Amino acid sequence: MFGFKSFFRLATKPNKATGSPKLWEEAEKRLESALKKSKVKYEVREKDGTFYGPKIDINVKDSLDREWTIATIQLDFQLSEGFELEYIDKDGSRKKPVIIHQAMLGSFERFIGILIEHFQGAFPLWLAPVQTVLIPVSEKHEKFAAKIYEDLKQNGIRAEIYESGETLPKRIREAEIQKIPYILVVGEKEEKN
Repeated sequence: MFGFKSFFRLATKPNKATGSPKLWEEAEKRLESALKKSKVKYEVREKDGTFYGPKIDINVKDSLDREWTIATIQLDFQLSEGFELEYIDKDGSRKKPVIIHQAMLGSFERFIGILIEHFQGAFPLWLAPVQTVLIPVSEKHEKFAAKIYEDLKQNGIRAEIYESGETLPKRIREAEIQKIPYILVVGEKEEKN
């Protein structure tokens, strides 16, 4: 996913946990069963759950080999107590529900930060804010560059033109520094073809 190496962790009952041991055991079994059915590799982190219930964390490693938790599914035995939530079971008895917390990306801003660091600013084409830059060799090729720009834009390609205010090598270097995936230098030869 997004070029990350992902892995799963099942975090079990910590020493300071609330709720019945039987409920914890059942919840841990169900989460582990879900992981097994999904056929994903996972590791069990003993006593690493939250005080209110076990959880599955989905982690990734970025380009610097740092770990980030990007998604989590947690079972909460306590929240229904605090909100006095109940349901009527099929036998007519009142029961406390287990609340499922789910964060598919955590915060969007945090995920974008992880993506930027992972790709080190050199985004894949589909994600790059500017997919291609047109660099006319000289001022006389700017009109041709503008025509290509319009064609690219009409085809959904995010492009820019680096006009001839600076030297050609400086404009090429600027595009390289910006890590733009495609640099199109247009001059006499390109205009003829």
